[in-house]
This record gives sequence, structure tokens and C-alpha cells, in this order.
Amino acid sequence: MIQKLLKNNKKIILFDGVCNFCNSSVLRIIAQDKKNIFLFASLQSKPGKQITAHFNIDTTQIDSIILIESDTEYFIKSSAALKILKQFKGFWKLFQICWIIPTFIRNRAYTYIAKNRYAWFGKKDNCMLPTPEIKSKFI
Repeated sequence: MIQKLLKNNKKIILFDGVCNFCNSSVLRIIAQDKKNIFLFASLQSKPGKQITAHFNIDTTQIDSIILIESDTEYFIKSSAALKILKQFKGFWKLFQICWIIPTFIRNRAYTYIAKNRYAWFGKKDNCMLPTPEIKSKFI
């Protein structure tokens, strides 16, 4: 299943579908994805659960962004975010400087934000339903 989804150099972003911050981030990524390389699935969806099972990812431990680049390679937390931002032009390229920060420090900051995202940005009762215009970007 994953090989089929990743054909044509596509990358899959798994996200928390009930998180308001995560949903708005996905919409920003879609707007910036001029090369049309990203596909999306919420962690709570059937495809999201199949993909996390394929990689043996425990979503009780990793409940935020996951970037799938191949059927054997994925990135989590700050590394996933930086790899996504690397695809964009302009202002977003400035974030690549963060690679010089050790992963454990980047991830500590990422985890702090992730743990507080519901309190700061809110939470939905159900996953976001994509509009007809962006439905093709979701698996």
C-alpha cells in the first residue's frame, strides 16, 4: 500500500486530525506545496493507522507530525517539520538553520509545543473533512 502511495516521489504527512493547530498547518503546507509532492492522512484515519502499523509507530508516544518519505524511512517531530519546510521557497528556507541545533534540543521544544497544542489552539471533536478543492491531497 505504501509503495503505491509514494510513487511519483510523493511524501505522506500524518497529522493529528483533531488538533486545530495541526489542521491549520496542513492547510498552510497545501498552499505552499507548489510541486504537489505531499499527501496527507490524519493519524486517526484508517490509512493513518495502516501506515503507523507498517512502521510499528506507537501513536501514544508519537501523536504529532510524521513524514513518510519511503516505505522504509520516516521522520518525526522537529526533523519532520524541517524536512517539510525544506521543500518550500522564500521565508520558509530560513528555518533550515535549525538543523544546526542538536535534535534532542529541537525535539524538546517541539514536544513542549505539541503537549500544549490543545490548550493553546483548541481541539475538534472529529477530524477535518477536506474541501472538494483539496480532497485529492488526502488518502
